[in-house]
Amino acid sequence: MRLDVVGLHCTRGYRSLFSELAFTLEAGQLLLVEGHNGSGKTTLLKTLAGLREPDAGQVLWEQQQPIVWLGHSNGIKDDLTALENLQMMQVMAGADSLLRRDAKSCISTLERMGLAGNGHRFPRHFSAGMKRRLALCRLLLSSACLWILDEPQAALDKAGIQLFEALLAEHLAQGGSAIMTSHHHVGLQGSHIQRLLLAA
Repeated sequence: MRLDVVGLHCTRGYRSLFSELAFTLEAGQLLLVEGHNGSGKTTLLKTLAGLREPDAGQVLWEQQQPIVWLGHSNGIKDDLTALENLQMMQVMAGADSLLRRDAKSCISTLERMGLAGNGHRFPRHFSAGMKRRLALCRLLLSSACLWILDEPQAALDKAGIQLFEALLAEHLAQGGSAIMTSHHHVGLQGSHIQRLLLAA
């Protein structure tokens, strides 16, 4: 798995956010995108996820494998139960995931994310932290090698942040990669972590 970004240029309105941006992400690596508000962090992540076209440059995804995107919005439906939301995530993850998973594994995923016993509840009754945990379940329901995450720890308490970091460390150890922004300290260390500062 390899992601190459070459000469990337993005604008917002008439303002250039970044230009000639280039980096490479290998299997097992984490890229932390840093910068002040308005520097283009979310724009960059959406561009890498294919949700926005760059003004110039290329995003070269070596194996054209699926990715998992999690933005500021949780992407969950309040009129579906937590379990039904996970089943919807399975469908979005693709047929291969559906063949491997069933309702029992959805329940196990809820348990792992600290949501045991909440499968038949509607997210509109959840706290903000519980909704974020539910959204993070899509990471466990996907076999994607690359996770692109915009402020994934938002609304999580200390235990929730530690749980996310454990999931991330496991993903990297298994040869996956991740690109993320965060206003929180990320409790991972090692040479596999890169940092990219956007200074627009």
